[in-house]
Amino acid sequence: MILVIAEKPSVAQSIAKVLGATSRKDGYMEGGNYIVSWCFGHLVELVDASSYDERYAKWRYDDLPIVPESWMFEVTKDKAQQFKVLSALMKDKRVTELVCATDAGREGELIFRLVYNKAGCTKPFKRLWISSLEDSAIREGFNHLRDGKEYDRLYEAALSRSKADWIVGINGTRLFTTLYHKKLVVGRVQTPTLAMLVERDGKISTFHKEKYFNVHVGKGDLTADLEKVKTEEEAKRIAAACEKKQAVVSSLKRETKTVNPPKLYDLTTLQREANRYYGFTAQQTLDLVQTLYEKKLLTYPRTDSQFITDDMEDTARQVISIVCRQLPLFSGVSVTPDISRVTDNSKVTDHHAILPTVQLEKQDVSALPQSEQKILNLIGMRLLCATGEKHTYAETQISLSCEGYEFKTKGKTVVQNGWKAIEELFKSSLKTKEKDDPMKSLPEVHEGDVLDGVSASVTEHFTTPPKQYTEDTLLSAMETAGNDQFDDDTEKKGLGTPATRAGIIEKLVRIGFLERKGDKKTKHLIPTHKGTALVTVMPEQIQSPSMTADWEEKLLLIEKGEYASEDFMDEIKDVIAGLIQNYEVIRDSEVMMSKEANSIGKCPLCGSAVEDKAKAFFCSNRACKFALWKNNRYFASIGKSMTPATAQKLLSSGKVKLKNCKSERTGNTFDATVFMEVSDDGKTKFSMEFENGGKRK
Repeated sequence: MILVIAEKPSVAQSIAKVLGATSRKDGYMEGGNYIVSWCFGHLVELVDASSYDERYAKWRYDDLPIVPESWMFEVTKDKAQQFKVLSALMKDKRVTELVCATDAGREGELIFRLVYNKAGCTKPFKRLWISSLEDSAIREGFNHLRDGKEYDRLYEAALSRSKADWIVGINGTRLFTTLYHKKLVVGRVQTPTLAMLVERDGKISTFHKEKYFNVHVGKGDLTADLEKVKTEEEAKRIAAACEKKQAVVSSLKRETKTVNPPKLYDLTTLQREANRYYGFTAQQTLDLVQTLYEKKLLTYPRTDSQFITDDMEDTARQVISIVCRQLPLFSGVSVTPDISRVTDNSKVTDHHAILPTVQLEKQDVSALPQSEQKILNLIGMRLLCATGEKHTYAETQISLSCEGYEFKTKGKTVVQNGWKAIEELFKSSLKTKEKDDPMKSLPEVHEGDVLDGVSASVTEHFTTPPKQYTEDTLLSAMETAGNDQFDDDTEKKGLGTPATRAGIIEKLVRIGFLERKGDKKTKHLIPTHKGTALVTVMPEQIQSPSMTADWEEKLLLIEKGEYASEDFMDEIKDVIAGLIQNYEVIRDSEVMMSKEANSIGKCPLCGSAVEDKAKAFFCSNRACKFALWKNNRYFASIGKSMTPATAQKLLSSGKVKLKNCKSERTGNTFDATVFMEVSDDGKTKFSMEFENGGKRK
């Protein structure tokens, strides 16, 4: 028999159905000469430092660096039962061969190999490599299984990544925690990511706005501008000089420009646009596309490619036709797709761009959750745009000469809307409309035309600071390691991978280094005082995006067999050893470290920090109206007060268990759970569930 190991139970079920393994057992399915089982993500992980030596249980500077000579692994405690199942199946005499069917990527390979090695399995195995969970894709994949050894380099890269993260995380965190007597969590990728946010926040906080003035002259529908005049006096003088005078069209330039269709979505680009259009976090988008992948409605999501291969052209045409029939937003849209625009074999390695599958034909889209429908609409829109016609427009640039000053204006008219028509259709479905292109059409004039008696005016403006990162712009910065010189065709050296970036952002929020602030749609990622303090004491090599991006590139080279994993690990060890040996504590850092924000949790409306103030627990976002008042009438009626601990529970889970509550009416005591609901206007409503049953509003 052949043992097939998937990454998740849902994926195992899809595979088992195709293979005919329909008999359910404890932790696996069996039938048709196949046994199909699964992991629950990472079943086996690197052990903690204390497992190598008991003295590492205590954090001491003198023990650093901690670098294992021989690496040890352990079964994740809460997943031990499933490991037992897999281990027993691997040892089952009936099993002669295995198939690795975990996700087709670096981490999927690591998940399988660590279980395989920990179980002491030596039986041969093959690799299933698919980009869709459709029945046809699974069958095709099993018809073209490859020898597992062909993916040894992928495993090496994954294992090197895991070991590097361990060395940097364990040693960096212990180093700075022992030196500053405060837990400071360091990560190979998360710290440089945090550093970019802190740098941006610093530029904003130190920004000094400067006033400037624009002078406008015009007549009728034609107005031109002289921008960024330094003083109001000078601007008014220019305006006065031009008022009621003649202006001459000194130059006129017309040219036709084209905007090529965008590329298909890779994971990062999809996460960025889902954040921009819907306010989804990167993790929310990843969870949604993973669910749609497991429902067989999308191809494999964790991809860094924006192209398909030429053997997929017929499928792509079929999918486009299905999108126009199945997604109500594009119902009736007539397109003649140019598939060649999105086809490039050289730019598809492990997986192609994210596409809907032909399974969408059988799906009642209206029955899906709204969030999943939004993702399908977004991916459908991008597919239609990417294979659409070029957008063409005529741009006109006009200069007006008046009293020795040159005033300029631009305008454009659409020649062929092309792919933009699909994009506009999509944007029209959004509740919040995007800002229109400020360029307008200009009246017909000719070079040398004279405008008599022009009017002149002055407007006041201010320079603006850099914008805080949103999830959209941070993902873009992570993709290029903060280097804005990259263009779409540059092979990017980024921070993390498409599959890991969402997790990095979420971890920074979870451990209190970042917080989300803003309205429901647009939330900014703001470093907390704790996060800023960490970056402030970090040396350059630990917070450097470029060095971490360089490490990420070397992991890719290991995958390709162009760089030795031993050399990579030696470099990591040298950096950490040098850091420990040479780092000097920053003076007066204890003052900086102690200034913690008095936050007790996150606002249920906007996600900003809720702070403990004199009369209430207020949301730190001034635009948000959420508050938990300390003299809360509902709590007073049951003999309780709104303490920080109570507020913390309500914020984290929406409920709090209370003992020895006292009835205002009878004086009897009781235990109960109080539930909190928050309306869109920030008002709170409480209800109660008694421990012995029953509810009270």
